[in-house]
Amino acid sequence: MKPPLSSSPFSSSILRKLRLSTFLILILLSFIVLVTILYSEEFSCIFSQRQSASISRSIKKNKKLPFVIGETKEGCDLFSGRWVWDEKRPLYEESECPYIQPQLTCQEHGRPDKDYQHWRWQPHGCSLPSFNATLMLETLRGKRMLFVGDSLNRGQYVSMDYNATIEFYWAPFLLESNSDDAVKHRIEKRVVRKGSINVHGKHWKGADIVVFNTYLWWMRGPNFNIMQGSFDDEVRDIVEVSTEDAYRMAMKSMLRWIKKNMDPKKTRVFFTSMSPTHQKSIEWGGELNQNCYNETKMIEDPNYWGSDSKKNIMQVIGEAFSKSKVPISFLNITQLSSYRKDAHTTIYKKQWNKLTPQQLANPFSYADCVHWCLPGLQDTWNELLFTKLFYP
Repeated sequence: MKPPLSSSPFSSSILRKLRLSTFLILILLSFIVLVTILYSEEFSCIFSQRQSASISRSIKKNKKLPFVIGETKEGCDLFSGRWVWDEKRPLYEESECPYIQPQLTCQEHGRPDKDYQHWRWQPHGCSLPSFNATLMLETLRGKRMLFVGDSLNRGQYVSMDYNATIEFYWAPFLLESNSDDAVKHRIEKRVVRKGSINVHGKHWKGADIVVFNTYLWWMRGPNFNIMQGSFDDEVRDIVEVSTEDAYRMAMKSMLRWIKKNMDPKKTRVFFTSMSPTHQKSIEWGGELNQNCYNETKMIEDPNYWGSDSKKNIMQVIGEAFSKSKVPISFLNITQLSSYRKDAHTTIYKKQWNKLTPQQLANPFSYADCVHWCLPGLQDTWNELLFTKLFYP
């Protein structure tokens, strides 16, 4: 039996019974009314002791939300918990799912261990409902579920694919960019066109459930190239702005698109937080110049937060969501995934380019510490999505 790994619960306000004067009670009631007017959605602060940035989740707990059949125990933060060993995992076998891309089939490509498949996420104070594929299929009958974003969202899409009408749309920045080709998109100088979300957004219209993600492709340094005008212009007007401001622009564009195109009475929208990478083993007590290669145990420090998960970007998301009244459910998979240095594909995947003798001699040099094996961690992401869809 593997020991559970704990993480400290996110801090929450605790109302204590106080004997207040009539004057103080009136002030309190006035404050509650003001907050209700200003913030009609539910916000949850998501941070660890090492994460100074807070982020907001804007989804109102309301049984009238589309697809809702119940609710999560009040006060339970689904994203704060621990990983526990579960002999009943995985939920399916890699060989039984023909939809998994060869970049994610670790067992097929020689990974010798399977422990990474046996961990189950256990929130503090409640449990995730069992993933009910029949319920999901019945719910999606005649509906359209769409994952929009990069290859990490594609991995989540594959994990969810029960031969139903579920789609993936490649748009790593959500807006138009020079990396929009679904196959040939490895471009060194990435450029995003300002105000261009409708280039892709026109293909998202009519979806009943949309799951957005965007993060990894923005991480190219402190600054990013934003284009005014069109990619067809003979002379392109490209300006360099901070990556933080560029990402903020994308968040605002996404929220405006949702407000204009998604009917909150009929549809649901989710946004998945950044998927952590494990490129620097020194951050979890390993050796310098090594990464997730050969890691078979998860990180036990409940406060671990890797440097590749940018706190300033989490803050941008929180600020954008808190200022918007667009109903969007936030899937905070970052902290719980940060512990899982054991779950990456590393070298056990299809290699699109022939490896050099130098690479073969040093597996750390080509280990993929971004993407995740399936079955594995991303199945948990979909269990959380399932819970927020049916039991918010």
